[in-house]
Amino acid sequence: MATDDFFRSRLDQMIDLRHPLVVLSSRIPWSQLESVLAPAFARQSRDGKVIERDDMFGPTLQVAGGGTSPAGRPRLPIRLMAALLYLKHAFNLSDEELVARWSENVVWQYFSGLDYYTPKLPCDATQIGRFRSAIGEAGVEELLKATIDTAVQTKAVRPSEFERVIVDSTVQEKAIAHPVDSRLLEIARAKVVQAAKQVGITLKQTFVKEGRELRRKAAGYAHARQSNRLRRTVKRQRTILGIVLREITRKLPTISNGCATAIARLNTLLERAERIRTQQPKDKNKLYALHAPEVECISKGKARKRYEFGVKASIVVTHKNGLLVGARSFPGNPYDGHVLSAQLEQTNILLEGAGKLPKQVFVDLGYRGIDHDNPNVEVIHRGKYRSLTQLQRRCLRRRPAVEPTIGHLKANHRMDRCWLKGKLGDALHTVLCATGFNLRWLLRAMVRLGLKAVFLRSLWRRLLAAILENEARRDARRAPGVVFQGW
Repeated sequence: MATDDFFRSRLDQMIDLRHPLVVLSSRIPWSQLESVLAPAFARQSRDGKVIERDDMFGPTLQVAGGGTSPAGRPRLPIRLMAALLYLKHAFNLSDEELVARWSENVVWQYFSGLDYYTPKLPCDATQIGRFRSAIGEAGVEELLKATIDTAVQTKAVRPSEFERVIVDSTVQEKAIAHPVDSRLLEIARAKVVQAAKQVGITLKQTFVKEGRELRRKAAGYAHARQSNRLRRTVKRQRTILGIVLREITRKLPTISNGCATAIARLNTLLERAERIRTQQPKDKNKLYALHAPEVECISKGKARKRYEFGVKASIVVTHKNGLLVGARSFPGNPYDGHVLSAQLEQTNILLEGAGKLPKQVFVDLGYRGIDHDNPNVEVIHRGKYRSLTQLQRRCLRRRPAVEPTIGHLKANHRMDRCWLKGKLGDALHTVLCATGFNLRWLLRAMVRLGLKAVFLRSLWRRLLAAILENEARRDARRAPGVVFQGW
């Protein structure tokens, strides 16, 4: 409890304490989150460097820089950074928009654990990304688990509802441009030339002007459906990229004083550029983005969007109330049914505190033939319709309820495009989108439960007033000498 400040007003005196986010701030187990995430930010003990020195007694060995150093900027509170991640995905904001709105929103500051209004930014926008990377996939799963535990603790969901869940998969697209061959070849040529100049390699010809012109021509030919001219243009782009790659490969061993990091980056670009140059339209394991080699081409059979470029993500929602109890990404474009056991494993870990585990799983036909891989649960889909009971058939009708959840995740919680780097970024982004969805779900539950309590309280007061009024009239009627005139 902070002491009163004469020059500043406390946040709890400036806001409505019945606001759903204010009520939710006292329900989330912040102390438990801080204790779990704190080891990721503990100062590490480092081995010292042995230095040989000469003193008045001769040569000696000294250790410099060993132990745990107290130097460095103090870290920001874990609750503040965790609250920023919650708010970012709950209200669909970028890092820059998040810190700007946080400095103006007193309710958000109260939710983050502050006692007094702070008009400045909570942190630099880049620190949110560093915090997210530091806690890792296990840390963001703890954030998701905290929302589930809060739902149970506030009685917004009964633990028995976790025994029936709905599982479905979707595609979390990566923030890349559409992978057209002509564009990939031109980007590869430009990036390789730029990296070669950074390490000190002088090229005889960089094909800058011709490369741009070929890219423009390829776009025009593709729009006009002139396939022969487009094919010749792309072939020329492959040729000039090969010329540049071979010249850099010949001159790379002659570099003696280049930066090791720049040379390593150049070697990576050379390898990826060669993949782009030699891959054909129908090849397997194609490279769809120079900066994101983990991107896959996934076809979900949609008429509106035939191919999506990203990673497959699986989500689990409760059958009745639609609370997210699992979200995970699966690189490699696996078959939907093959990821069910791994997805249920994550769900079981998240539901440890609830005391109930899934027993019935409602899925679509993409999960057929995997009963033997999941012996502890009953997998129900419409392929088994004749063998289902009346209750199971009635419950199966609610399986499509997971589709609007996927739509909300993509439209309102940033799952439509993943801007984070690598496979780890895909995994973190999937779980954080589910965390933001659950926070909005809890806000609606706070309103629903609060309105119910207010309604019951007002109903009880009206009933009690009516009872007292009837008793007063009855006493007045029974009083001697009083003529009853009617109600």
